[in-house]
Amino acid sequence: MGENSGANLFGNIVPDAVAVITRPAEFYRGMAKKGGFVPPLVFMVVMGVAAGLVRAVMAMIGFGHAAGMGMALASVVLVPVFTALFGFIGAAVVFVIWKILGSAEDYETAYRCLAYSCAISPLTALIDPVPYLGALVPAAWGTWLVVCASVEVHGIGAKKAWIVFGGIAAVLAILSISAQRAGRMAAERMSGMQMNMEELQQKMDSGEMTPEEAGRMMGQFLKGLEEAAGEDR
Repeated sequence: MGENSGANLFGNIVPDAVAVITRPAEFYRGMAKKGGFVPPLVFMVVMGVAAGLVRAVMAMIGFGHAAGMGMALASVVLVPVFTALFGFIGAAVVFVIWKILGSAEDYETAYRCLAYSCAISPLTALIDPVPYLGALVPAAWGTWLVVCASVEVHGIGAKKAWIVFGGIAAVLAILSISAQRAGRMAAERMSGMQMNMEELQQKMDSGEMTPEEAGRMMGQFLKGLEEAAGEDR
């Protein structure tokens, strides 16, 4: 690939992203293993900016996680920053795993492999708000790219790579889905609690219920909420 040329530093970003998305095995087979950290870092940051813009637009039209325009715009800055920071950490993790699996490549090569896998970030950001699917698709797609890099760059067998990285992705996906499920259940309980409080307030205002009766009903509701939380644990 021609990403090492200073003049082509930004010009190669789109073609490289398209190649990673459509022809990952071919891309990693021809990827330069050396050339410094700047080209892959720039690529990763640009993909982070693109993903942040996607999330911002989706949040503004009501499909994202961000609350309000301020958070949506902040994601354009925060996403690429965290992408760049955690990119070096993530590369260190996969570098160790690849070494254990028998790779002879160094950290820079591992960083490049991981950095270019971020090409899928703007696309996976589109389904990020979708419950559960937003966690499964990036995990599966990212695993496929890491396996391609394992085979084409690090000379590791596909079966071994799938077992190791597929297993890691499955564990992370399960943890993510569990966290989402717990969050959705907590949100539903809070919503139910708010509706009950509004209903009690309306009955008190209309004289259908005394404050003492409302207090007893609220106590019973909170007790039931606490018991349900205990069952979840």
